[in-house]
Amino acid sequence: MPTGAPFWDSLVFDGIDDVDVEAVTAAFGTVEVVARGRAVGAACPGCGRFSDRVHDRYRRRLKDLPLAGQGFVIRLTVRRFICGSADCPRQTFAEPFSRPAAPRARFTMRLNHALERVGLALARRAGARLAAQLGSGAGRMTLLRRVMALPDPGSSTPRVLGVDD
Repeated sequence: MPTGAPFWDSLVFDGIDDVDVEAVTAAFGTVEVVARGRAVGAACPGCGRFSDRVHDRYRRRLKDLPLAGQGFVIRLTVRRFICGSADCPRQTFAEPFSRPAAPRARFTMRLNHALERVGLALARRAGARLAAQLGSGAGRMTLLRRVMALPDPGSSTPRVLGVDD
């Protein structure tokens, strides 16, 4: 298995420029990629002021689409920055990573999209069995929550109405 960072950057974080791969390990049927943010700092979402003062770090564990029949996990190190503005309502804020996953999400956008499709096609137990066969291992309630979170399809105004309508 290739362990070079450029290979994993292009495979996992294609089109995402603000993430660096630090390490890759494969053990017990799971490939784990350890990554961190590349940016020096970030703009505060409360006031917009740029900050590079790091307050803390924490790790996010993101499940991704299976790779060659193995589970795939991204361990993303996220920094919390201190906002330097005295009148800002936020004192600290997290480094933004919008492309790999939504805030507080445990699945990547790619896996979430795949689970939405499985949930729409099969739903509940049959969908959970298919997800297990595909290697993502999502439960029936997870699939149902993904389907329920989807926006309602838009409806158009009917052009012709029948008597019974």
